[in-house]
Amino acid sequence: MRTQGRFLPRTDSWLLDGLDEDDKKLASRILETCAAHHLPAGSRRQIRDLMRAEGLLVESGVLVVRACSPSARQVVVAEAGAGSVLLAPGERERVQALTDSWVTALPRAPLEELLAIPRVATMLFRALRTAVRLRQDATSYLANLHHVDRVRLKLLQLAEQFGRVSPEGIRLEVPLTHDLLADMVGSARETVTRCLDELQRGGFVVRDGHSYRLLISPATLDRPG
Repeated sequence: MRTQGRFLPRTDSWLLDGLDEDDKKLASRILETCAAHHLPAGSRRQIRDLMRAEGLLVESGVLVVRACSPSARQVVVAEAGAGSVLLAPGERERVQALTDSWVTALPRAPLEELLAIPRVATMLFRALRTAVRLRQDATSYLANLHHVDRVRLKLLQLAEQFGRVSPEGIRLEVPLTHDLLADMVGSARETVTRCLDELQRGGFVVRDGHSYRLLISPATLDRPG
């Protein structure tokens, strides 16, 4: 399928992983009817095709969903990587690609056909369960009156989603700025900067290129799945 001037092989969708040959052929034919979109790193777009869908399959890359309001600051309401499911963005939401990404838009009819395949339905439910859990956890962080606790908990959650274990700690495989982190935790950028300084002095995190590395054991993480 050609989209945004490029091709996304439909057999590459994570939704086909682990299916037997019959189910894979059926699911692949259904996905052929769904539009795939390439989102270059840094793009922040409102694509009508995505908004008309019931849900989105994140095939590759890292995305965030921003809630926008003319009278209030923007906030990040969801983050997602490859193998994730997102609800279609609403009128006041934008999908932002933090890295080069591909997403597949699932309109209602194809989604219902996919849900009729038991193994696919199970995979979609598990991905949606993970997405809901991440959002619920992120919302609970806002109950912390101490902003440094919000930042620390958010960094741990990002490590669960996008962390790469190394002998020096866990590197967040996502570009992360003070502004972006502030929008994730509902704090001012200047406050987040002070929190990161405190966490670095305490030996919890260090700057690593355009992202961060947590100086913790992988055993402290409870990766979603």
